[in-house]
Amino acid sequence: MGNSDTKLHFRKAVIQLTTKTQPVEATDDAFWDQFWTSAISVQDVFALVPAAEIRAVREESPSNLATLCFKAVERLVQAADSGCPSEKERRIVVNCTRLLTRILPYIFEDADWRGFFWSTIPGASRGGCLDEDLDENEARPLAESLLLAVADLLFCPDFTVQSHKKSGTDPAEEIRSIDSCEYIWEAGVGFAHSPPLNYVHDLHRTELLKLLLTCFSEAMYLPPSSDSKVINPWVAFFCSAENRHTLPLFTSLLNVVCGYDPVGYGVPYNHLLFSDSREQLVEQALQVLVVALEHEAGSPASAALQALDASASPTADEEERGPAGPDNLFVNYLSRIHREEDLSFILRGLTQLLNNPLIQTYLPRSTKKIQFHQELLILFWKFCDFNKKFLFFVLKSSDVLEMLVPILFYLNDARADQSRVGLVHIGVFILLLLSGERNFGVRLNKPYTLRVPMDIPVFTGTHADLLIVIFHKVITSGHQRLHPLFDCLLTIIVNISPYLKSLSMVAANKLLHLLEAFSAPWFLLSAQQHHHLVFFLLEVFNNIIQYQFDGNSNLVYAIIRKRNVFHQLANLPTDKESIQNALQRKKPGVSRVNSADGEATEDSKPAEPAEPGALKASLEATPGIDKITEKAQVSKDGTMVTVPHSPCDGSAIDGASDTESNSERDPEARRTPRSRMSSVSSVSVWSASPDWLLSWKTRLPLQTIMRLLQVLVPQVEKICIDKGLTDESEILKFLQHGTLVGLLPVPHPILIRKYQANAGTAMWFRTYMWGVIYLRNVDPPIWYDTDIRLFEIQRI
Repeated sequence: MGNSDTKLHFRKAVIQLTTKTQPVEATDDAFWDQFWTSAISVQDVFALVPAAEIRAVREESPSNLATLCFKAVERLVQAADSGCPSEKERRIVVNCTRLLTRILPYIFEDADWRGFFWSTIPGASRGGCLDEDLDENEARPLAESLLLAVADLLFCPDFTVQSHKKSGTDPAEEIRSIDSCEYIWEAGVGFAHSPPLNYVHDLHRTELLKLLLTCFSEAMYLPPSSDSKVINPWVAFFCSAENRHTLPLFTSLLNVVCGYDPVGYGVPYNHLLFSDSREQLVEQALQVLVVALEHEAGSPASAALQALDASASPTADEEERGPAGPDNLFVNYLSRIHREEDLSFILRGLTQLLNNPLIQTYLPRSTKKIQFHQELLILFWKFCDFNKKFLFFVLKSSDVLEMLVPILFYLNDARADQSRVGLVHIGVFILLLLSGERNFGVRLNKPYTLRVPMDIPVFTGTHADLLIVIFHKVITSGHQRLHPLFDCLLTIIVNISPYLKSLSMVAANKLLHLLEAFSAPWFLLSAQQHHHLVFFLLEVFNNIIQYQFDGNSNLVYAIIRKRNVFHQLANLPTDKESIQNALQRKKPGVSRVNSADGEATEDSKPAEPAEPGALKASLEATPGIDKITEKAQVSKDGTMVTVPHSPCDGSAIDGASDTESNSERDPEARRTPRSRMSSVSSVSVWSASPDWLLSWKTRLPLQTIMRLLQVLVPQVEKICIDKGLTDESEILKFLQHGTLVGLLPVPHPILIRKYQANAGTAMWFRTYMWGVIYLRNVDPPIWYDTDIRLFEIQRI
């Protein structure tokens, strides 16, 4: 009964606020206190403060909305100063936090209101105290007061952290003199002590982080822009030196995420018996962390970050002089992590969480499965991008395979689901980044013995085989929106190919099947860029033949079996009539590569399309492969030398690829499935011509393969006739002991396409990250039904 009375009082206060025609004075504490003294849940706040009423107050009584925001922030500032000594004050903090979380999105969606929190409020000083006689220039914007109060409250003894005080100490004095580095939430980077778990502290931290995330979400209400100078003012201030808690906050968020163990002692079904307050905190901490690590490629901060990477760890003198590198201290601290035990803790934490959904048990659904794998992949990406020491640490041992297997699992699982196109993209981008390093290719030779439930052919082989088999699945049975990723997928295979010591027969056949499909005349001639896919695959075969011939008899045998594919490519007719005939031969309705092999698969259900009614966020277009990679040639001593871009290069892809952005924003475009790379072809109607075909056909790198066929085919045919062989194992044995030393053309230099940070992918990541955060925060639905402009939310 008491609870319903509380809700009634709160609802009455909301109605009074929306119906009052005259502004309510800021000094009328009796009126304003109704909003934060009641004990109501976050769900009640969202239900009792409807969107329509917030918008009505915003339009009809703007001064009342402004005063409500000011008073709520004022109460948070007062609580941060006093140290929340009483239960009543703690309840006020939680209620003000929930109310601001509810209201802020409606402030952001209106361009006229967006600057409100950055306007100065009389009486709010830079020093944090409230003083009516303060000079206007000394006043602090409301946003800054709010962010600093939240930061203080995240290290408030007995509210969000365990108190270390001796009895009799004044809470206000304690919070003013607190060294928050002694109150880091979890052991890990820079902190050895693990504080006892406290359910209530975790809930309070979660509420404050939710408000922080809502503050940062102003970015969702601005249209996409590739301008790297546009920074999020909320993130910029919160992660600046103005916030005295940046270092302990960064380490607290990072350690809480990387130190989380969802399985615990492994008691079956424990997640159904007990609620886990830590999981909610981990999700919120992870989302705040990935948003706060905001850093644009090409900015002055980027140059500083690269300089920081190139230098050794900072000396004591350098640290005294102040932080070099980016102004965003979260990015700065992340880029400086260098101790082996810290890097190991981070990598172990991320791999353990990413592998969690792959855990198999005899009892169905007996183990908790986390749902925040997309945010973890974004965090891993940011670590690799901002801290080269971390990237080299990952590639230094076979631990990188602990990252690879879950990424391949997610690619395979999400390939047919258009609501998870973004997940496939980020997985591919991470693998592209890793594939630019020699160590990644070398590590892939480790045998794959794990049995993860995936609908892929059963094979005995290495992690490289697993990668090729899953890439083949994504290409042949993925959603059509993944077509723009074909270049990326094949670039990864090209990058690792010089280091692959022994491909299995299954993987070799998959590569040949892709060449067969991509070199079909109707496919080659139906779009301006399709021939690049053939160039990539020929480069893969050439790399393996020239550098890893000895262990790859399976691939050599597959090439010999499919030799007609190479002969057809070499003899592709270039006259106009043949081009027209080839295009007419295309089967109606065939819009993607189809795999014809029916194989035994691992015990798993096949990838399924999105459920009808599922929500998805639109994505920006990703730049073409030539825009996101730079070529590097591997010299004899193993070092890489950057190769200048050549316009006539056979495997350079021009133009941006169409992921899903424009077709999603334009309803007309959404009705007709668009072909791959349509952003290029739609500008002017393109058709294949003899000159165009000749321009690339003469550059097909077929010499090495043709020489191999010229030497080996007669030998294989002779041995089959002489010995009457019908069993392929005997032929493979012959090929294993064969050699082509001195018979092949001079080996070409190894060419690696390394990922290059650029404004296009930075914009894609920002859109993807906020889309994930929007869709994951449904209880309460913080941004639901507000005027988001960074992306569109669509129902499938």
